[in-house]
Amino acid sequence: MASRGDLPVLVKLKKEIADLQRELNVELPKELAAAAAHGDLSENAEYDAAKGRQEFVRSRIGQLATRIRELSMYDVASIPEGRVAYGSQVVVADVDEGTQTTYDIVFPEEVDAAQGRISLSSPIGRALLNKEEGDEVEVVTPQGRRSYQIVTVKTFHDRS
Repeated sequence: MASRGDLPVLVKLKKEIADLQRELNVELPKELAAAAAHGDLSENAEYDAAKGRQEFVRSRIGQLATRIRELSMYDVASIPEGRVAYGSQVVVADVDEGTQTTYDIVFPEEVDAAQGRISLSSPIGRALLNKEEGDEVEVVTPQGRRSYQIVTVKTFHDRS
């Protein structure tokens, strides 16, 4: 399944593929057979729903496989130390309000705003990328321009 060097996002995506493959190869054939047993397939909503799900699952597996190939090329050794990048935990202070917020910088598949997990491609993620402790960044948010100072950075390497 997952190798020791896999990024956490790869482990998650590989598990999703395994779950979908089980559904495609075990569960959906049973549903299709049960629906087909009901007779006329031209007006069989259960059969149509199972076929639709089967097409969706095949498509999703293809999307996930493509994303896994893309992320597999991401070299953990290339993640900089001491600078914000994938896997960093960053504490920032709002320059105007003085409040502090902690963010984990992740790939889009791992985003969970309620847990402070923000994407590299989000406005804050892009502003923080490659910055160091003490740097100040400006971010355009729905509430307007905000200035943040980076208080601490724990990189992927510090957290592994």
